[in-house]
Amino acid sequence: MGFISTIKREVDYLSGLLRMLRSVKDVDAESNHLIADELEKRVDQFGPNTAFIEDDREWTYDEFEDYANKVAGWAKAQGLKADDTVAVFVRNRLEYVALWFGLSKLGVVPALLNFQLSGAALAHCVNISDAQHMILDYEMAEQWAAAKTEVTVDITVWAAFGEVAEYRTFDEALTDIIPNRPPKSGRKGLKAGGQAIKMFTSGTTGMPKAAKVTHVRAQNYLRGIGTGAKSGPKDRMMMVLPLYHATGGLVGVGCVLTHGGAVIVQPKFSATKFWDEAIRHGATQFTYVGELCRFLLSTPAHPLERQHNIRWAIGNGLRKEVWEGFTQRFNIPHIIEFYGATEGNVSLINVDGPPGAVGRVPDYLKFKFNVDIIRFDVDTEENPRGADGFCIRADDEEIGEVIGEIRNDDPRFRFDGYQNESATKKKILRNVFKKDDAWFRTGDLMKRDKLGYYYFMDRVGDTYRWKAENVATGEVASILSKYEGVTQANVYGVEVPGYDGRAGMAAIVSEKEPDLKKLMELLKAELPAFAQPVFLRLSKESDTTSTFKFKKTNLVKAGYNPANISEPLYYADSSSGQFKKLDKAAFKKINSGDIRL
Repeated sequence: MGFISTIKREVDYLSGLLRMLRSVKDVDAESNHLIADELEKRVDQFGPNTAFIEDDREWTYDEFEDYANKVAGWAKAQGLKADDTVAVFVRNRLEYVALWFGLSKLGVVPALLNFQLSGAALAHCVNISDAQHMILDYEMAEQWAAAKTEVTVDITVWAAFGEVAEYRTFDEALTDIIPNRPPKSGRKGLKAGGQAIKMFTSGTTGMPKAAKVTHVRAQNYLRGIGTGAKSGPKDRMMMVLPLYHATGGLVGVGCVLTHGGAVIVQPKFSATKFWDEAIRHGATQFTYVGELCRFLLSTPAHPLERQHNIRWAIGNGLRKEVWEGFTQRFNIPHIIEFYGATEGNVSLINVDGPPGAVGRVPDYLKFKFNVDIIRFDVDTEENPRGADGFCIRADDEEIGEVIGEIRNDDPRFRFDGYQNESATKKKILRNVFKKDDAWFRTGDLMKRDKLGYYYFMDRVGDTYRWKAENVATGEVASILSKYEGVTQANVYGVEVPGYDGRAGMAAIVSEKEPDLKKLMELLKAELPAFAQPVFLRLSKESDTTSTFKFKKTNLVKAGYNPANISEPLYYADSSSGQFKKLDKAAFKKINSGDIRL
């Protein structure tokens, strides 16, 4: 890279970073400026502007607050007060953000439930939420019915946006409430370092955990990234992600709502309707997760896919191979890729850098960040320590676990944890680089290049060891996704009798049955032998969370046993170098050692 290019890179990086830092410089844990104050400020600033759009319905900022004020009046009528909790089990709607905004006006904490849950998982979230009331979207009534028998807490349910025979009607309760802004005295004594919202982890490896989102963190999400995207009153955010999730409901919403723009609320993501809706409503931005972009890229060409006005895509999890194809095919000029767990204290952002990077911390700014990478042993799933008893920093280009120093004197670097104290303790690593220091374990594996760019590699537990080598499932999945017709690839490790480590297995979803010979040729050309999947499972669909994260627990449990799986299975035959049908006879021979892998 030449001198001029280097200077330009640094200028672009620093200007983007400074814009975002300036936007949140007054956010302070001891301040009494809460998330409700922040949104009221924007209402006063942008009152007549369009704030939310859903299909043919629109709300101005003033109308948005009117509804929120009625919700606050309802909460007061129920005797709710600061730090009480109300569960919100509602699909993406025009009213969604106004619901939790209204509760926040009294200091009541909304618990935003995953609207795709039902049964035991939903019951678990309600049980750990501490909620006294629940606002139930009438369209979610069947899901709630499947869960309520396992709910062990006393909770009053209100049916909203339609009637459910056995419950009181939330809409009727709002009818006679005058939409006056409640006095700020209702949240007197609350600080920005306190809890604003409860959100729930994805539950990819177990039951979801309730994560505490403080007013500080919520305001950082709402304000920061929109500044990086140079948002303004004319911007419209295409929102296809669930609003109960931080990426969509705080970052995506905040990109426009704190700058006078509008949120285009979509009930759910539809790859076939995406461009039609984006053009219909004049979208200029959209919020993504990586798999969403991969879905769009795998769909047949749409006549309008380059006729839109989207200039910024903002999100996380966008792999390099998807990033490059996505921007070129759909004519998206700017990508903002960011990294940060809802409950964590590590934040990274890529506003200027190479495709695939999640952010950058140059050497000359390390003192401004709390992030580092330490070595991680895949076999033991532990962080090895040196002779001095401390953890070992990973070298440049070495994959390790990302950690964030917990600094209670800086609101950006606090770790507020989960509702469950034991779950909180498991995420804290102590005596890392010096005695008595404390760091947040992200559970994410990354590498850093010499320029300070960070690249996400995999989740801890998703990386496995085979033939004495570490394999990152994300890298293998990205290669599989290059094969024509493969729309999804979920890679994981399975135990095989007589072998150390875990053999790679891939569950792939394809538009048509793949040519296994050509697929093997691709794998051999792109991956070292130890990283090539040993087993293939041809699936009709992938089991994902609502934010498109793969669920692997059931896949790992089923393993490669054809007795547990009705879908076609194959194994990589070492003698022929090709995939062969995995039936009960082959399974028995693999387990006995008669077939070597």
